[in-house]
Amino acid sequence: MTVPDPTTPDPTLLDPRTPGPARTNRGPGRVLVAVYGLFALAATSRAAVQLITSYSEAPLAYLLSALAAVVYIIATLTLARSTRRSRRVAWAAILLELVGVLSVGTASVLDPAAFPRATVWSVYGIGYGFVPLVLPFLGLLWLLRTRPR
Repeated sequence: MTVPDPTTPDPTLLDPRTPGPARTNRGPGRVLVAVYGLFALAATSRAAVQLITSYSEAPLAYLLSALAAVVYIIATLTLARSTRRSRRVAWAAILLELVGVLSVGTASVLDPAAFPRATVWSVYGIGYGFVPLVLPFLGLLWLLRTRPR
């Protein structure tokens, strides 16, 4: 029995034709990556405009929009990459996204005065049709479904 060399990359993660664990960027994963990419673009644009033009009006809300943008960018890139390391980072990013949307959503409902301007995650993503609330659940389900066995 030979011991695999830990410095050699896993060929099942490098060659998409090699049978192995399901990849996060194949099949429905492509749609998920596209939706994350769209939200990364939307949140980044929104946060940039808000921070540049009216930061003093609602700094917390605008910084939370920037955080959402960073999380969406990381989730997009790591789901698209589909390596072992990127899967771990995707788990962390999507869990952070879930915590963010639930906590900011709840806080914005319980104390609307704390959020004088909306964030991407305000009221669980109402400004985006509640997609920010559903997206982390879909991302986590996809990571579970495509996990290496």
